Amino acid sequence: MVHYALVGHVPPKRHTQHRDAGGGLLREELMGEEGFSSDSSLLYHRGVPSAIVDSAVWELPDQRLTPNHPLKPRHLRLHSLFPDGAGADPVTGRRLVLGNTDVRISYVVTGTAPSPLYRNAVGDECVFVEAGSGTVETVFGAVPYRSGDYVLVPRACDHRWVPSEPSRLYAIEGASHLGPPKRYLSRHGQLLEHAPYCERDLHGPREPLLAEGQDVEVFVKHRTSAGIVGTRLTYAGHPFDVVGWDGCLYPHTFNVAEFEPITGRVHQPPPVHQVFEGRNFVVCNFVPRKVDYHPLAIPVPYYHSNVDSDEVMFYVAGDYEARKGSGIDVGSISLHPGGHAHGPQPSAIEASLGVERFEELAVMVDTFAPLELGEAGIAAEDPAYAWSWAGRGPGLSRS
Repeated sequence: MVHYALVGHVPPKRHTQHRDAGGGLLREELMGEEGFSSDSSLLYHRGVPSAIVDSAVWELPDQRLTPNHPLKPRHLRLHSLFPDGAGADPVTGRRLVLGNTDVRISYVVTGTAPSPLYRNAVGDECVFVEAGSGTVETVFGAVPYRSGDYVLVPRACDHRWVPSEPSRLYAIEGASHLGPPKRYLSRHGQLLEHAPYCERDLHGPREPLLAEGQDVEVFVKHRTSAGIVGTRLTYAGHPFDVVGWDGCLYPHTFNVAEFEPITGRVHQPPPVHQVFEGRNFVVCNFVPRKVDYHPLAIPVPYYHSNVDSDEVMFYVAGDYEARKGSGIDVGSISLHPGGHAHGPQPSAIEASLGVERFEELAVMVDTFAPLELGEAGIAAEDPAYAWSWAGRGPGLSRS
């Protein structure tokens, strides 16, 4: 997070006594990143945040990954993964699409039932809301979400998803912390004038969310030497017992409609579309925008080789000029791996000349380690995509 917030009641001096109306001493918890040498918040609990009474295994959904070998670009149709259109749990129903040791991408179509209480102890989560609305209830308070929101949840933040309507969620789960690109920030952490969004566009909790309960279960995703595993911790009291907190670490939303696109006379490189970054990966978005205005400009991207990264594009809405003729449509993912040059379909280049605007919305993740396919990625693949630039595939002669 890049700015300070205070919600509820906190004492005038940190690390001093803070009592409720009845004189009871509240328990202070410091939630901090990077060994308490980075962003943090102080939370004041009615109960004891460490008081667990049981621990059991949570059998995670299939987390296996399959290498992209032999190497080829891939097209994954995410909307085919939930053919009935809705009904899965927002957390436990996520299906793993792509991943590596730095980031994992999952997809789920929810119903309206809330998720269990959940904590990702592996890294921060950045969940893009393709469609739907609801609330994410957290230990910091409630955060409403709507279509087009990125919902950013810090590592180890207890929360649950409460959809008010069926929602399509594209979950980017880091093994690190996520935040604005450093080039957008002042040396003190303020978003600068050239950044494509500002603090006014970020929306966090506004008041505490207090709940009562005993023997409350929290589903925890965490790491062991064997990889990512799950545990169900049962707490003596409800984790949502925080009467107040302050600091610079908390869940918040940012709506993609607030992103101000950076354009130029000729085609701009992908970093101008960047919105967040984690360790060894970045998140970008391509929004409706005026495109290149040089009289000889070619609006669609030039062919490019990601020599250091894999590129994942999730097509959310609109008309994709560069991908016409490839089979890609709304709900598609394209995976273009490092070591393979990719770009527009051949017919799309001439067709784009003279176009003044692109009406498209897409979320891109670039990684600096190879991505592998999860079970959902394998299940959703369009096997013809890799050969779409040539118009023919293995065993097919030139016509």
